[in-house]
Order: sequence, then structure tokens, then C-alpha cells
Amino acid sequence: MNFTVPNLLPAAPEIFLLIMVSVVLVVDLFLPQRLRHVSYALSQLTLLGCALLTLNVGYLTEGQIAYTFSNMFVADLMAHVLKLGAYIAVSTALVYSRAYLADRGLWSGEFFALVLFALMGMMVMISANHFLTLYLGLELLSLSLYSLVALNRDSALSTEAAMKYFVLGALASGLLLYGMSMIYGATGTLDISQVAKSIASANPNKTVLSFGLVFLVSGMAFKLGVVPFHMWIPDVYHGAPTAMTLLIGSAPKLAAFAMAMRLLVNGLLDLAVDWQQMLVIMSVLSMALGNLAAIAQTNIKRMLAYSTISHMGFMLLGLLAGVVNGNWLNAADAYSAAMFYVVVYVLTTLGSFGMVMLLSRAGFEAENLDDFRGLNARNPWYAFIMLLLMFSLAGVPPTVGFYAKLSVLQPLLAADMAWLAVAAVLFSLIGAFYYLRIVKLMYFDEPTDTAPIAPSLDMSVLMSVNGLAVLALGVMPQSLMALCYISIKSL
Repeated sequence: MNFTVPNLLPAAPEIFLLIMVSVVLVVDLFLPQRLRHVSYALSQLTLLGCALLTLNVGYLTEGQIAYTFSNMFVADLMAHVLKLGAYIAVSTALVYSRAYLADRGLWSGEFFALVLFALMGMMVMISANHFLTLYLGLELLSLSLYSLVALNRDSALSTEAAMKYFVLGALASGLLLYGMSMIYGATGTLDISQVAKSIASANPNKTVLSFGLVFLVSGMAFKLGVVPFHMWIPDVYHGAPTAMTLLIGSAPKLAAFAMAMRLLVNGLLDLAVDWQQMLVIMSVLSMALGNLAAIAQTNIKRMLAYSTISHMGFMLLGLLAGVVNGNWLNAADAYSAAMFYVVVYVLTTLGSFGMVMLLSRAGFEAENLDDFRGLNARNPWYAFIMLLLMFSLAGVPPTVGFYAKLSVLQPLLAADMAWLAVAAVLFSLIGAFYYLRIVKLMYFDEPTDTAPIAPSLDMSVLMSVNGLAVLALGVMPQSLMALCYISIKSL
């Protein structure tokens, strides 16, 4: 039996990350609590190393698509960009979480290991070109997140949230596996590229293919958190420690977007007529339920959870506008708009949950909307940062959220789906209410809490950069838009 050594270059960041997770685990065993910053520094250096390796892979492959491990793993420009986004999101989450977790006794080695394993799962998902690779990445990510949600073992709320997440996640994984098995039965392959060729040329059984597609889209919708597979989001966001909520609500969305692109666009584009109809229904329901339910919330984590549902519904608008009546001319614009939207959403979510942790302290969780009352009187700078973040989520110019929404609406109009664009704008207007309510509380109400806000220097600087990035990208969104467009165009 001849064994051919695969080309390891495309997977160099994943290999490096796996080695470094093992190093962090072993080193942390011998560290006392007072030296926990060593594990933190190692984790940040790991992320930096992964970023440099990803840039190096992109440079050495000259931006071309590179396959390895018998075409099960792909390194292309979209994968490089999304991985770099994931590194930045995870690194930012670690900085924001440090003081919060230390105050609650959760600043431990298992936190770093689980976060890095979750990142490993995201990276495998982003580069998957095979159903099995995709499923392995998804399960590695999911199992790490389940454990992170339950990390605070003394909290009944966290344990309950982790159980709900685990049970519903297992159900979604089953749906996804069943869908993959049916598509395998119809096409005879698990390779995503070969699935596309088989559907285009071999005339497979349409009935089996359609059923498989339904299950596949259902499993994917759970990971995105869109209606009717949204049930876990409010409870998990609320029950998990805020540091874990920040992680769940940010970087995994990039991996979920990549999963949607690999499955629907790379593998099942010839079935676009079928899956677009499903996405239309899920998108409208998500925007409706997310925005209407968020208005009734008094807990900011639950409010942002329903906001996530509405934003993921909005992102689906880009995915469903790519192919119109068999015409693919709109595809690159639509899919790049969806990618731009999800990147902007992750950036804004990092800042929003970061602000919640900034206002929290030992023995106090700043989870209620009333905790933001009079923030301008307590600290005008952080009130301004929060205002920028809320404006971006609401889609108010000149923040980048406005251009993200606009970029998604343009492909809809080009695809003769004006009614869907009108619905999206109406739901966005409804959603603006609960974002602007926080601005009103910060600037026009008296503070109920007078405790000083004194974050660490690194968190203060990063929070300021995060907020100002939302404004700067709103003023000059062209470079990020162009990067997303080139990434999608290269697929």
C-alpha cells in the first residue's frame, strides 16, 4: 500500500494551532493561579502565529485555490480572510474577558484550551471541502462551546443553558448528518466539489436530493440561529457568562457563513431555486421575530440575542439574491455583500458585549438595560463608544452598519425582490427602537450606579479602537467591501 504524503502547507495554521493548544494545556498544568497570565500570553502568541502562517499560505499560493488531504481541505482567499477575522475576534474576546473571568474565578487553563479548540473547529469548517471535514470542524466547535457555557459549574443558570444548547445542538447535528447521507445516496460522493459536478451532469434522484437539502439547510440554520431554529439563542446568551456569550456571538458566525457558502454555493448551486425559497421564509421570519421580541426585553444579553436572530436573517438576504432564474451574474455581488455583513456584525457584537463586561465588576453583572442609565454622566467616552455600536447595529449612518445593510439590499433590488427589500427596511426601522432606547438611557436618564469605571489599559484601548473602527469603516467602507468581493470572486 503506497502512502502519499499530503501537501501540509495549506493546513499549516491548523497544524500550528493544534501543537500550541497542546503546549498551553501542558504548561498550564504547572502554573499557579498568580502566573495565569503566562497561559494568556501563550494563547495570544498562538493567534498571532496563526495569522502570520495564514498570510504566508496566501502569499505562497499566490491567492490561488490549494487543495490537500485528498481534496477534503481547501485553502482559498475566502478561507484566509475569514480565518484572519476569526483570529482577531478570538484575540479581542480574550482581552475583553480577562478581568471579567478573573473576578469570577473562571480565568483558568481550561478556558484557554477550549477557546483555542473552538477556533480550531472554526478553521476546519472554513476550509472544509468535504462533508466529513465540515462535520468534524462543526462538532469540535460545538463541543468546545457547550463546555464553555457550562464552565461556571456553580451557576444553575449556566448549567441549564449548556444543557439546552447541547440537546438542541445534538438534534441539529443529526439533521445535518441525515441530510449529508441523503445527498451522498443521490450523488455517490461526499466531496463538495464532486457533489456539484454530479448534480450538474449525472441527473441524480431529485426527490432524495430535495429531502437531503431540507435537512442540510435545517442543520445550517441552527448554527446561524435563524427562525425556526433559533430557540437556543436567547437562553444560551442569557445563561452563559458574558465572556462566553461574547465568544458564541462573534467568531462562530464567520464559520457558519463559510459553512453556508461551502454547502449551498460550492456544492448545491444548481439547486438554488429550491434552497432560496427556504432562505426567503427563514429570513423574513427571523427579521420579524428577532426585532419584535427584542423590544420586550429588559435584559441586554437577551435583547442582543434576539438582535442576532434578526441580523442573521438580514445576512441571509445576500445569500438568497445570488442566483435569479438561473442567472448567476448577480452572485459575486450578493455573496460578497453577505460576507461584508457578517464581518461587520462580528465587529459590532464584540464591542457590544465588551461594553457589558466593561460595566460589570466582581459581584455585579451589568446585564439589565437600566445599568446603562446615565452612562454619559459617569464616563462620556464609553457612552460615545456604546452609541457608535448601537447606531451600527441599528444601521444609522455614518456607521458601518448602515453600509452593511445597504450592500445587502442592493442585490435584492437587482434580483427583482423589491418586496423583500421593503420588508427588510421596515423590520430595520422597528429594530432601531430598541437600540436607540439604550442611547436614550445613557444620555437622558440619571445614573442608578455611581461605581467608577476603571478597566485595564489594554481593554480600554481595544474598546476605543473597536468603537472607532465602526465609525472609520462607515466613512471608508470600500477597502473591506473590495476584500470581500475579491474573496468571493476567487471561489
